[in-house]
Amino acid sequence: MVIVLYALGLLAVAAVLYGVAALVFGRGDETPPLETGATPTVLPADDVAGADVRALRFQQVVRGYKPAEVDWALERLAREIDVLRARLAAEQGPPAAVPEGSEGGD
Repeated sequence: MVIVLYALGLLAVAAVLYGVAALVFGRGDETPPLETGATPTVLPADDVAGADVRALRFQQVVRGYKPAEVDWALERLAREIDVLRARLAAEQGPPAAVPEGSEGGD
């Protein structure tokens, strides 16, 4: 009988602690789950700025960030760099060749 009372008391304490934690921390995430294939990671379609890159956020999964999102962001940034370099080359001409043996080291 003592064991049953002890178990009931333990359950009552656990229920009270759960209730307090639910009140303090909320009932959980109220946002609906993302659709399959959707991501909260966003970049502008054109003219990516440094602030856009700094504002990037990726979904976290068990082993770090979601690889598909990181790959998408890197590919998007690589394309933007290619476009900017092509624009720069069109305006300034091709970059001057670096002379043989001058790799910038002392």
